[in-house]
Amino acid sequence: MFAIRKYISGDRIIWAVIIVLSLYSLLSVYSTSGILVFRNPGSSPTYYVFRHSILLIAGLFMVYLTHLVPYRYFSRLSQFLMIIVIPLLIVTLFFGEDVNQATRRLQVPLLGFTFQTSDLAKLALIVYVARLLSQKQNDIKDLKKAFLPIMVPVGIICVLIMPEDLSTALILMATCVILMYIGRIKMSYLLLLCVAGIFVISLYAGISLLTQKENRAPTWWSRVENHFDKETESYQVEQAKIAIASGGILGKFPGNSTQRNFLPHSYSDYIYAVIIEEYGLLLGGIPILLMYLILLYRAGVLVRKSTRTFPAFLAVGLTLGLVLQAMVHMAVAVDLLPVTGQPLPLVSMGGTSRIITCISLGIILSVSKGIIEQQGLESEAATT
Repeated sequence: MFAIRKYISGDRIIWAVIIVLSLYSLLSVYSTSGILVFRNPGSSPTYYVFRHSILLIAGLFMVYLTHLVPYRYFSRLSQFLMIIVIPLLIVTLFFGEDVNQATRRLQVPLLGFTFQTSDLAKLALIVYVARLLSQKQNDIKDLKKAFLPIMVPVGIICVLIMPEDLSTALILMATCVILMYIGRIKMSYLLLLCVAGIFVISLYAGISLLTQKENRAPTWWSRVENHFDKETESYQVEQAKIAIASGGILGKFPGNSTQRNFLPHSYSDYIYAVIIEEYGLLLGGIPILLMYLILLYRAGVLVRKSTRTFPAFLAVGLTLGLVLQAMVHMAVAVDLLPVTGQPLPLVSMGGTSRIITCISLGIILSVSKGIIEQQGLESEAATT
């Protein structure tokens, strides 16, 4: 045990949350991999489970490596990432790979794999906003010196993500608004930003519907309409409800899900519904919800213990992004929100999303590691 503590530092409860969610992920993907075999004749469940296991191990390794990097280096790195992600989002918007009628992925030349540029953009923007908020605390109430320099990159990134992935843009915007509120930006400025965001979305959707141009706007409208009109409820929502209802309190036990064969993307967008079906609310639904709430609570503890603004904003911003995404995923699964297609962080099958999530968790652990080390130095100084 001492040897493990020597190499793995930071908040132990956050480490425990990561391990628990990873175990749920492995078991759930093993259960839902059969549908991928059905859709890809000639493949086997072993292939998908093995690939997911490799990504899981790679993700945990990224958590470990990232938590070793002092958090102050991420402040400078965010500037470099912001220079990269804006051109990448533009290229993706016009030349990205079309997956499920949305161009969200960009293929890496020569290497042959694709990645979702919005995932990298989310990480870069949250770290960058944390940097700006920490630097501008002396002028935080000033419109020109604080709000506009922060608002401009937030607006650019969210507008570039919005046409092909509205839900991600809204989650990112909400994360940044909450982070700015914590950073003492004036409420009137934040309300103005929210109104501007609603106006941009409405304008884009209105022009798209009037011109009948092929884009995601009709999909947005149909999903909202289907959510409120239960007579036209979508197929995946019906199947998710059946999965949750049949799971009940105790579930059908691991591997006994039936709706995994009917739910589109049961291994990613609707994995929470399958978990409840197999493990029930008692062993699946409630524990997973608690894991994200515990993660949010531990971020609050880090903020309270931090004596510096950047690590506090960094930890709470990255945690808010992950927790909000998880809440949206779970709300969609139980039909509280329209269909969005958001994966469950650290649980759903995925490549880019998992790696970026693990890097985010590694940065949060880096912050906790730095705070623990700082407290140790202060206690030593107090005793001498």
